[in-house]
Amino acid sequence: MDIKTKIMEVLSRGYLMSLATQDEGGVWVADVIYIYDEDLNIYWMSYPDVRHSQAIEKNGQAAGTITVTSYGEKPELGIQFSGKAEKLDTLSYDLVVKYCAKNGDPAPEEDKDVLEGHSWYVLRPNKIDLLDTENYGWDKKNYII
Repeated sequence: MDIKTKIMEVLSRGYLMSLATQDEGGVWVADVIYIYDEDLNIYWMSYPDVRHSQAIEKNGQAAGTITVTSYGEKPELGIQFSGKAEKLDTLSYDLVVKYCAKNGDPAPEEDKDVLEGHSWYVLRPNKIDLLDTENYGWDKKNYII
């Protein structure tokens, strides 16, 4: 089984990412609605003045998890990852449409501002661990980018 294909399955089935950042106050986790691209980059929108966004501006190191099974559901399926996060000036229209669709919103006109005070962010993972108990038991599979 191809590990990247299974990671893409997790990304496509998931809805929330638990995003971990660190600032002078310590570690912090926030759940965000995400989308992704074919290169496994993960995107979300967030207010620039919230703690995790401020931490990304100062540090850029981030980690996250996406779990697609519910408590007690078998088999367990999810990913853990770490990498570099940053604020973006813009996001491609196809990804904006993907984000809106994930939220059940219609595709906006191409030049419409959907941010309403938010900013776009990206996490570019350099390492992803896959947990897939159906295929690998509890042996996590590593994917290095």
